[in-house]
Formats: sequence, C-alpha cells, structure tokens
Amino acid sequence: MISSRTRAALAQKKAAGAKLGNRTNLAEAQRLGCVLQAARADNFAGNVLQIIREVQAGGAISLRAVAEALNARKVRRARGGEWSAVQVSCILGRAA
Repeated sequence: MISSRTRAALAQKKAAGAKLGNRTNLAEAQRLGCVLQAARADNFAGNVLQIIREVQAGGAISLRAVAEALNARKVRRARGGEWSAVQVSCILGRAA
C-alpha cells in the first residue's frame, strides 16, 4: 500500500514537470570545483604577493630567505604550516 501511494505521488510530480532522481553532471561539477579552487588560490596569492614584495624590498634575495621572513612574520599559508622556497616560487609563478 505504501509503495503504490509512493509510485502514484512520484508519477504525479513527474507529470507536473519535476525532475526526479539524482542527475548530477559530474564533469560539470568537477569543472566548477576547479574554477572555484583556482579563484581562491589566485586571491590568496594576490594577498601574500604584497608581503613577499615587501620582504624582497627589505633585502631578501633568495626564495629561502623570503620563506624564512614569511615564517618569522607568522604569515599563514593557505593550508597552514611553514613556508618553503617552493611555495614562495609557486606564489611568484602564479603572479607572473
């Protein structure tokens, strides 16, 4: 009895034009996720780039010296942790 009422209600909703079921377009969802991730990374890099430029103007020449200065200033990374030369290079590369 329950199943017949459920089938009838779903048929009525479908006749009214409702979409039934999970019809997620996985490829589109992944693409949108990548776009959002890239936008967040660009935003973060833009904020940190100003600090990196200040550190470089202060005399830090190497990427390692910039990373040490960022750690000394307690500048947070996007996912936490300590700065390294590779991450500073990625930020500079993203800005280029």
